[in-house]
Amino acid sequence: MSMPVLEVGNLTVDAGEIVALLGGNGAGKTALLEAVLGIRPASGPVVLFGRDVSAMTVEQRVSLGVGYVPEGRRVFAGLTVRENLEVASLLPAVGRDRRIEEMLALFPMLGERPEARAWLLSGGQQQMLALARALMNRPRLLLMDEPTLGLAPLVVADLLRRLPRMAVDGTAIVLAEQRAGLALTVAGRGLVLRRGQIIRTGSAAELAADPGLADLMAGG
Repeated sequence: MSMPVLEVGNLTVDAGEIVALLGGNGAGKTALLEAVLGIRPASGPVVLFGRDVSAMTVEQRVSLGVGYVPEGRRVFAGLTVRENLEVASLLPAVGRDRRIEEMLALFPMLGERPEARAWLLSGGQQQMLALARALMNRPRLLLMDEPTLGLAPLVVADLLRRLPRMAVDGTAIVLAEQRAGLALTVAGRGLVLRRGQIIRTGSAAELAADPGLADLMAGG
């Protein structure tokens, strides 16, 4: 049996698995992702790729293979698309440049405007840039915080279509979302958080069919 990619509290994620982390505002989704990344302290051990990383910095966790797409995108507004990708890379120059070209090919809307300043991009383009930036170092674990927030339906559909393809390549994905219906269309499993505690788990199909899911998520 393979070793889990992530173990933190009651959350375990395997390679190639997409797990939806569900809950309303204040449920603790962002706090959990930030604890995994090391931005804030965790209440217990955080184990990544079989190693207890509780004492590691954010940079060390990223170097192990963690990618992060924060809520609100948070791209570097004054930098170009290409520069946003460059500053995220831990690769040597040759490998970095090759990876940037791969990202521009993967996201054609970015490939059309590699020298555009990030603040000139649409919300959807900024979200794709945030995702491309998180993928620069070929993460084995991708943490995504409310990636569909404020996006047009066509952009959301394009974004969600990409996630199963990444999982097929072995990337584990934790998708934090308020929009449970959307997240459960791509996830294999879901967890509902309330006040930082996991109060419900199940397969995506089970949770999607649960008429009480909205009540569980209400109120954080």
